[in-house]
Amino acid sequence: MLLIRIVTMLLGLMLGFLAGRGLATTQSEELGMVNTLSLMLAGMLTALLLAPRIEQGLMRFLGRLASWYARLSPRAVAAATFGLIVALLVSVLLSSLLRTVPFYTWIWNLIVTVVLGVFFVSFALRNAENFGLLAFPQVRRKPGSRLLDSNVIIDGRIVELLRAGFLDGELVVPAFILRELQTLSDHHDAQKRTRGKRGLAVLEDLRALRPLRIEDWDDPSLPTTDDKLIRLARESGARIVTNDNNLGKIARLHGVEILSIHEAAVALKPQVQAGDHLTVTISKGGQQKNQGVGYLEDGTMVVVEDAIRFRGKPTRVVVVNNVQTNVGRMIFAKLDGEEGAA
Repeated sequence: MLLIRIVTMLLGLMLGFLAGRGLATTQSEELGMVNTLSLMLAGMLTALLLAPRIEQGLMRFLGRLASWYARLSPRAVAAATFGLIVALLVSVLLSSLLRTVPFYTWIWNLIVTVVLGVFFVSFALRNAENFGLLAFPQVRRKPGSRLLDSNVIIDGRIVELLRAGFLDGELVVPAFILRELQTLSDHHDAQKRTRGKRGLAVLEDLRALRPLRIEDWDDPSLPTTDDKLIRLARESGARIVTNDNNLGKIARLHGVEILSIHEAAVALKPQVQAGDHLTVTISKGGQQKNQGVGYLEDGTMVVVEDAIRFRGKPTRVVVVNNVQTNVGRMIFAKLDGEEGAA
């Protein structure tokens, strides 16, 4: 950063000036002035050379500080604050009792305050779990927890992952996610109502396989569900299970670990090569004239040339090309020879 380099150069300039003024006391005025200017220039140039390394070190320190701050839990902050308050109160009490002692000066009072602060703060941090009532909002920290997003619940594939044993750790469903699913299940729009009911049914299936913990946590100051989910993950130390790519990108920027069902599916998806034969049901028209669009069982979109006339029918096609996009894989195909002749 430019500001860091400017500050570093100013510090080098100041150190050169102080060194020059120190030498000037043993030299003539003219020689002292020349030496002072030379040392100021040397200090500024030295700072200019060292500025990139200082900048890198400072940025690493700030990054570690930000990471440490992100891992702080409300209970730890409440415990440390409580310990510091007790230390200050005890220090004031001791200073009142010992004020008549001849050797007890403000220096001893400062030392006693620091010792008490270290003792009480460290003791409170070791017992931070007992300060939950002082922290708001309260979050239970448990290593290995998995926070479930509404999208991955509605998707439903998490049930099969759980049956296969590929998803370990405690499954946690935040209360605001439950409210979102309930709102969807009561929505006037039929499609959203279906999604909400499917999400609640998936939760029933998950609960039959493994106990679910409902985290009764919320922060009304956060505007969106994604913001709340990221904050809860940061404060609880849990990973987010989702198939929302945008949520995954934002969460990673905040230092939250993501388990993406979509990324796992893409990684394990068998490769479709040009020339392979597929059977798809054309469900709608494409962007180009006479194009038909169908979907494989895993949701992969298949765009077929001249296939709109087979809408609603299983159609045999030949793969021409497949493209990986941000939202998934797209397959471009043409009608099989027999289908085209028909």
